[in-house]
Amino acid sequence: MPFRSVRPAATRRDAVHHPFFARRYAKVSVAAESRLGMGRIRDRMLTGLSGRVIEIGAGNGLNFTHYPSTVSEVVAIEPERVLRRLAVEAALRAGMPVDVVPGTAEALPVKSEAFDAAVVSLVLCSVRDVPRALAELRRVLRPGGEVRFFEHGRGGGRLMTLTQLGLDRTLWPPLAGGCHVSRQPVAALREAGFVLGPYRRTLVPERGPRLPTSYCVLGTAWRPPEVREPR
Repeated sequence: MPFRSVRPAATRRDAVHHPFFARRYAKVSVAAESRLGMGRIRDRMLTGLSGRVIEIGAGNGLNFTHYPSTVSEVVAIEPERVLRRLAVEAALRAGMPVDVVPGTAEALPVKSEAFDAAVVSLVLCSVRDVPRALAELRRVLRPGGEVRFFEHGRGGGRLMTLTQLGLDRTLWPPLAGGCHVSRQPVAALREAGFVLGPYRRTLVPERGPRLPTSYCVLGTAWRPPEVREPR
């Protein structure tokens, strides 16, 4: 199986460095594949994709084995060193070439209009500049290119929203690797100029207590096709 990865990044300064959170997240996320149904969600998010795909914030690479065989290549961007190392290991088990690359969502190290599709999965909560990250996503997608997203954000009633806002202003981002629980990913995609396709709101976990991180959305968006002026 052909596989490419960047050289070890120990010689460069990482833009994002949360080693304690990264190790904890790696353990919790693996358990969530079956306990919280995340494996089924990844299947639904990625089914039907094809061509060349960029994944933003690949984490420890749990999406890789869920890509369909119609995907020819995945370029996976991950800024955190611990998670990137785990993603490289996960790429070896993928069913297509996966190139794991250091970089941030706000400055993607790839050419413009180079990808047929993009995947953002539990990443918009933690990027430092959401509008800039989504502008970069538009740049690297070809006109008409597809975005598949699964994100958590603001939800529940007034009390839950106030709780989420309070957490974002105090303890949660430093404890959770920069994560914010009150962002609004659908609105952010629309404001960035993407055309929203079907999306559905869901709870994770579906049953049990409602947590500030439980309110999720799974869906599709597109970069608008180019409109050519008549001559």
